[in-house]
Amino acid sequence: MTIRDDFLASARIALDLLRHEQVAKHWDEPSALPEFGVSGLAGHLAYQALPLPGMIEAPQGDEPVVTLMEHYARAKWTDLDVDSEFHTRIRAGGEKLAAEGQADLCARFEAALDTLQELLPGKENRGVRMPHWGPWAVPLDEYLVSRLMEFVVHSDDLAVSVGIDTPEFPRGVNETVIDLLTRMALNKHSAIDVVRALSRKERAPRDITAF
Repeated sequence: MTIRDDFLASARIALDLLRHEQVAKHWDEPSALPEFGVSGLAGHLAYQALPLPGMIEAPQGDEPVVTLMEHYARAKWTDLDVDSEFHTRIRAGGEKLAAEGQADLCARFEAALDTLQELLPGKENRGVRMPHWGPWAVPLDEYLVSRLMEFVVHSDDLAVSVGIDTPEFPRGVNETVIDLLTRMALNKHSAIDVVRALSRKERAPRDITAF
């Protein structure tokens, strides 16, 4: 399985979750995330795929292409408060995407995945960027790693929000996501704290979160 296969498989799992009747039932209620409604969280989950066809079809810009970890170091969004302008904009974007309801959101999500099923296999691993990033891009395959993380983390958020079991992702996807989160955690915590959290429950710190 390639990272592109993993992305498409994970996106389909997220789409199945978005279609769940419990998501529809709780659509207008708060989610498990502060200040995020279930509908907005659903929109944010779908957004991990929705802009991608346009991103990979757009002409490559002249911005520098950096590694995924350099992107996270530059972006610094992991250190921002929930009420920051950045996170407020993210929530508003999710709500806007979900404004026409569950069925509309799922239909657009599925259409994007059908397009990506055709586009991704032959695409060069060139730099891509999100519109709200700074003036840099990330290699396509590394960008897809970041989307796997978003699918896994926010699928858990959404499932917990509506009272259902978190969907199972393939072992390889989980390995990729855990590797990324571990590397991100090392940017915020000492290496020995991360090692202890994974190996010594009697000395494990209370927090090694990547965000």
